[in-house]
Amino acid sequence: MSRPETVVVEEPLEIRVNGTAITVTMRTPGSDVELAQGFLLTEGLVKSRSDIHSVRYCRGVGEDGSNTYNVLDVTLAAGVELPAVDITRNFYMTSACGVCGKASLDAVRLASRYIPRDDPCTVTSTTLATMPAQLRGAQKVFKSTGGLHGAALLRTDGRLLVVREDIGRHNAVDKVIGWALEHHALPLTGTVLLVSGRVSFELAQKAVMAGVPILAAVSAPSSLAVELAAESGLTLVAFLRGESMNVYTCPARVTH
Repeated sequence: MSRPETVVVEEPLEIRVNGTAITVTMRTPGSDVELAQGFLLTEGLVKSRSDIHSVRYCRGVGEDGSNTYNVLDVTLAAGVELPAVDITRNFYMTSACGVCGKASLDAVRLASRYIPRDDPCTVTSTTLATMPAQLRGAQKVFKSTGGLHGAALLRTDGRLLVVREDIGRHNAVDKVIGWALEHHALPLTGTVLLVSGRVSFELAQKAVMAGVPILAAVSAPSSLAVELAAESGLTLVAFLRGESMNVYTCPARVTH
């Protein structure tokens, strides 16, 4: 017996800076401007919203002559230099892999202008335990497809600020950080970045680049994510399920 099924949309997005293509990522369409801005911030190509003059869709013409909306051009503000794309980095990404293609770990250990270690915020374990349900409740597309990653930004008192979904976990995080960039909310002091899957090195790096003090996940962390969190003073919480959780780094921020 056959029946209709709803599946997740996956399409390429080419991001250009001042007309020069710097990356292609496979993403779920939606919040593309936030995705581009978050990517540029977390890759160290811009430092604040004031570095960006405009973001617009370019001509990406389909077979029927319509705009595919799969090419974004970011124009930097006057006086902001176009960053040179390091030949040791490969900005081509797939939805399953963000850090793949980097020539070495040294190439992705970007210097952040924000230092999570300096953030004195705390969050109770009880409040942390309520956050995954808030994320699931706000994932509208996931409910119909079951195939999207989610990322949420919350205050340490549990107040939900924003949720974004994408087929790529790194894209979902970039969309959240891009939202914060657009709202001039960086650094993200006093916040928890929650992700629906595992924590890779790249997700930990994105949190550090945005000044997030607490990164939480419902699944496992990688060894490099733990290492980077410890080095930068980022509190890393994983296996956040119900009242159970593992705190891997900077545990003083999680109170009872």
